[in-house]
Amino acid sequence: MLTGMQHLHSTLAIVLLLALVVAILITLVNFSGNKPYNRKIALIGFISAHLQLVIGLILYFTSARGLSNFSSETMGDSTSRLYFLEHPLMMIIGIVLISIGYIKAKKIADAKQANKTVLIYYILGLIIILSRIPWSTWSIFN
Repeated sequence: MLTGMQHLHSTLAIVLLLALVVAILITLVNFSGNKPYNRKIALIGFISAHLQLVIGLILYFTSARGLSNFSSETMGDSTSRLYFLEHPLMMIIGIVLISIGYIKAKKIADAKQANKTVLIYYILGLIIILSRIPWSTWSIFN
């Protein structure tokens, strides 16, 4: 079951990255063309980020690489530290930024400002997420 969850987490990561890129691109087009804010497009990135977070948290608390791996040796090994601390922390920060952007934009009446808010927060969230993905473990790259 753990292997299935890991494959699901990897697959959903691809879905999340695609959803964020699509949301950012469509919002950029809307922003530059003075078009209305499309909340449904931003919602795709928001939902996929939170779904990925739930699966990631399940893995973190059940996997041998997660919380049960805490020790002083873990912090000395860069791969173990990545899985125990860096990856989960940066993913949570990225998803928090995406959430803030979506929630703030939902409350803004001005379409241009709402598009700008989503752009800023989603791009920051995407950059943070991309910074700590363990690329070497992805099956599409191996």
